[in-house]
Amino acid sequence: MNSSKEKGQTALAEREDGETAAGAGKKGGSGKAEKPSKGGSHLKRRSPLRTIGKYVLYGLAFIFTAVATLVVILAVSLNMMCSDSFPDLQSRLVTTFLETGQLKFIPSLFLSDEKIQAIVNENSMADFNEEVDSGLIDVGGTGSIDLSEEEQEWGDIEIFEVKGSTFYATMLYLKDPSRLSVATVYPWTNQGVSLDKLVESAGAIGGINGGLYNSTNNGGGAPFGVVVSNGEIQKNEPQSWPGLVLIGLTNDHILQIIPLSSMTPRDVEEMVKEKGIRDAVTFQEESSDASNHFVQLIINGEPREMSGTGSGLNPRTAIGQRADGSLLLLVTDGRGKNGHTGASAFDLINVMMSYGAVNAANLDGGSSSCMYYEGEFLMDSVTFYYSNSSWKLPAGFVIK
Repeated sequence: MNSSKEKGQTALAEREDGETAAGAGKKGGSGKAEKPSKGGSHLKRRSPLRTIGKYVLYGLAFIFTAVATLVVILAVSLNMMCSDSFPDLQSRLVTTFLETGQLKFIPSLFLSDEKIQAIVNENSMADFNEEVDSGLIDVGGTGSIDLSEEEQEWGDIEIFEVKGSTFYATMLYLKDPSRLSVATVYPWTNQGVSLDKLVESAGAIGGINGGLYNSTNNGGGAPFGVVVSNGEIQKNEPQSWPGLVLIGLTNDHILQIIPLSSMTPRDVEEMVKEKGIRDAVTFQEESSDASNHFVQLIINGEPREMSGTGSGLNPRTAIGQRADGSLLLLVTDGRGKNGHTGASAFDLINVMMSYGAVNAANLDGGSSSCMYYEGEFLMDSVTFYYSNSSWKLPAGFVIK
């Protein structure tokens, strides 16, 4: 009896041990068992590089989708804005794009050449080839200016903030025009320098950009047209671009604004010698379906006549001279900088007239517009990746 009982208990114990072992086997199959020995089966592990690669692909796919969506939205928006349903906006966009260096082609994607030309004509500036009357400028005197009490207190250099509805600007007043000259990177190469380096290399304290040049890929080493620095003609190609106009100072420190359209290099040499041009650059006067540039703003106290605003809205760089010979250097923002679209030709004329300019000209604009003074950029490039700096330039006006 006892022997049979013991045998029964032993069988029961063996059965319970088997069930326990089977249960442990099931847990092992679910991944909760003891870690398998090196001699047993291995768990498959995902490579960290594969995991990283997967997330990188997800990120790239997201970026591509976002960019594609923005491109589509931008294209649809531009198409709507360039339609006849929004005539004012259409006019503003077309004239603005035609003034850029790299985006001139955009209006032609949505509008015919005839339509573009019609819009330009509606916002054009009258021909203005009057010769500067040097007799209206009395360098070192007062000329025809009735100085206000505030102006009588101005020092040799004054900095003013100028605010418009679509732009912010800095005006630099320079009492002595003999202190302004053109600095360059001559002899010309494919690479220019930022404005701060141009100023410092010339031993100057400040300056602004100025003149037409090759801005492709921000090389900035090659100016177009005519460049004169300290009486030396460093570039003499008056026919390299249509409608070039010389903007510069004579040995008597009078601002000159001279069209070069009909001149040969030989004519330029004679003109520089005859008028005593000591420092000058050139910018373009053209109003067509391919470009929309302008130079002359005020000649002999008379503002230039125009249709509409005369231009689009963009960053600008301009120079003016008062009757006492003092100079006005103006740079505006635009293209989204500080939430502003920029200044028109009409805006430039109004600002220059309000500061007493007898003669004034547009020197350049867009991403190149900048002003540097006493170790800092008062106006930097509107291009976000050149914030607190400027595009590379071959030349500029500097203050010594």
